[in-house]
Amino acid sequence: MIRAWIGTLGALAALAPRAAAQNEDCFPTKSSHEARMMAKFDVPLAFSAVGAPQRNPAGRIALGLELSYVPGVDPALAIPLECRPGKLRPENTDLIPALPRPRVAVTMPWGLGLEASWIPPLRISEARANLVSVALSRTTALGRGAVLLDLRAHGTFGVIHGPITCNDEALQDATSECYQGTRSDDAFHPNVVGLEAAIGWHLGKSLRPYMGAGYNHLAPRFRVNFTNQFSQVDRRRVSVDLDRGVMFAGASWRATEAFEVSAEVYSPPTDAVTVRVAGRVLLGKRGEPSNRPSASPAQSATRAAAPAPTPAR
Repeated sequence: MIRAWIGTLGALAALAPRAAAQNEDCFPTKSSHEARMMAKFDVPLAFSAVGAPQRNPAGRIALGLELSYVPGVDPALAIPLECRPGKLRPENTDLIPALPRPRVAVTMPWGLGLEASWIPPLRISEARANLVSVALSRTTALGRGAVLLDLRAHGTFGVIHGPITCNDEALQDATSECYQGTRSDDAFHPNVVGLEAAIGWHLGKSLRPYMGAGYNHLAPRFRVNFTNQFSQVDRRRVSVDLDRGVMFAGASWRATEAFEVSAEVYSPPTDAVTVRVAGRVLLGKRGEPSNRPSASPAQSATRAAAPAPTPAR
């Protein structure tokens, strides 16, 4: 009996520091598996334009739907070596193969454009997202207007929930620390802000290619939410800040005056490549604003005061 009690106390003593460690925040290095995983997660979430620069009259509205490919994570990279050094199984990173995102854009005066998106908290496969994205841009004509320059600032914020740490398969694996626990409901916050510049031009009447580059600041945050078979709750947080250069290129095709389709290849070269497609319905005023400068008030007054020519007799 005494030996049994000693064994029980020893097991509890061994579990105590592990339970404490499960709630300590982790700040992995920028080159760690954890940091590189979260950077890959942010690639399809960055709110790029997915469309060629264009100059529309103020008040025009574009309603669209974007679909972005979600790159996979190599199983070897998906093992968290710094924050969970005892875990041998890779994290469950393949929650969804593609990310749908509704979009709305409004053209404002002076070449400004405001864009927004909201992914409501609906479950898609194993993931449930609640993400908001916003962007502000300004488009100007270069030279005689054959080439357009678009300068743009964007941000994506919110949360994605899913069984990343311990999915159903891990709960049945006797070699996993997830064994006989409860399915995790982890939270990933992407926190992406960036600046980008793009140039676009006409190729024929309906096709507009474009290309550009930019900079993204990533501040992803990951929160574990898992209860193991001993009823110990793991709530540790993983935080890292990263900076990335990005490149992208694509084209927009105006099928009709009120509908266009765009495709884009987008990549931070150190992380991953994603492909996006988007369709948009264009509402409101049509046509492009004129590049010709309007007459000044003095010119208008001079023209008004000019005498009419005397008819010949």
